[in-house]
Amino acid sequence: MHRLKVVVGGVFCLASASVVATSMVGAPPAAPGRGWWQARGKMAVPTRTHAARAVAATGLAPGQVPPEARKLSEFLEGQRLFEVETFGGNGRTCLTCHSRETGTVSPADARRRFLADSNDPLFVHDGSDDDNGDGFGDGAHVTRMLGNATVLMRIRLHDDVSVEGHPEIEEVTVPRGIPTTLNTPGLDPVLMLDGRQPTLQEQARGAIAQHAQATRLVTTRELDLIARFQQNHAFFSSPVLAALAFTGGHAPELPPGKTASERRGRIFFEDLPPDFSVEPPNFKPGACAACHSGPMLNQTNQFLPVAVPPGTRFQSVLVSEFNVAGNPVTTFVFKNQLHDLDPATNQDGLPDGIIRVKSPDPGRALVSGRADDFFPFPPGSFDHLNAFKISPLWGVTNTAPYFHDNSAKTLEDVAEHYRQFFFVVTDPDGPGPLGPLIVLTDQDKQDIVSYLRLLK
Repeated sequence: MHRLKVVVGGVFCLASASVVATSMVGAPPAAPGRGWWQARGKMAVPTRTHAARAVAATGLAPGQVPPEARKLSEFLEGQRLFEVETFGGNGRTCLTCHSRETGTVSPADARRRFLADSNDPLFVHDGSDDDNGDGFGDGAHVTRMLGNATVLMRIRLHDDVSVEGHPEIEEVTVPRGIPTTLNTPGLDPVLMLDGRQPTLQEQARGAIAQHAQATRLVTTRELDLIARFQQNHAFFSSPVLAALAFTGGHAPELPPGKTASERRGRIFFEDLPPDFSVEPPNFKPGACAACHSGPMLNQTNQFLPVAVPPGTRFQSVLVSEFNVAGNPVTTFVFKNQLHDLDPATNQDGLPDGIIRVKSPDPGRALVSGRADDFFPFPPGSFDHLNAFKISPLWGVTNTAPYFHDNSAKTLEDVAEHYRQFFFVVTDPDGPGPLGPLIVLTDQDKQDIVSYLRLLK
């Protein structure tokens, strides 16, 4: 019994080191450290292997292994499944697309990895330009990944959605960025940019089958271990958020800001209504918080002037409409649209329930089947057509690029996008004589970016 305690104790000493390991066979070269989660030791694969073997060396039957040792063994297996296991596929692991540093891949990451190894699994299959499964190692066939770090996502169409002229098409392929795993597995129940996966297990199953092209069946136990591994402390952007996930403690508060610019930027993210005490009214207070509220700064609040309740998770911010990324546009046909069936809200003169939409990526509408959420206008709900998941803002400075198509490479690009967005959506008469209610100045954009950099 004494010997067993020594072995188990030794295992846990190794475990605490392995949780913060950075060296992994087959892992991409590490980028410069960007956050607290990188304050890790240099324990390598052999150390974790010895730790796992130490559990087995007890010689006990599974039912006799102490719970702590069993948890350790399961943790190590989850780590192996996430970081090493390819499931007999194209060479990708979960770690291929979800780095330790950012939980995602940026264009700079892709270029660095290409220079290190032009045959990196990142560039195969949907990481290549034509989705044919090879990147040729020459750079000419992976320009999308090197320039935008987007992968080609296959989205199954809702029964009420079809591609105009091609009713036989059941799924479409769209370029999308890789959602970060920082904070999400432990604190965000809405998975994928369009919310189509209900659980971490189903998200992993889809990724293993589609992106890793697995040739063997992944088991339910393996999916559970992968899901649990993604909820360890290394997957959070700060200790405060890890504590929130593990203990259900208090959500982090908005930092007050130290510089004048940061304090001005904070006003955009406070849960505030417009300031009607001045003339003309000031609509900038709380303008960003309308969609970035709640504990994770990823949900709507009561001041968003559209027909959705507070706490919703999807909105269109005109990323597909502006299409800065220049992605191909497709005409989609949506049927059984209730607002189009109503003569009072029909806008094309044919109350037939059919709405045709031209878009590079209709987002949530592809899986929900709704394209009539802008009826009646105003107010509309804007949470289906061209709408995507409202991203958490904690740790945002480390997870570039931004938006579903990675069209904003920097936070400055994000601020410029919202300057254009507010210019369009707050203009009460479009091109008429009345101006927009919110006009972001260059100083406003600098203030917003300064404040975003505080959200660790």
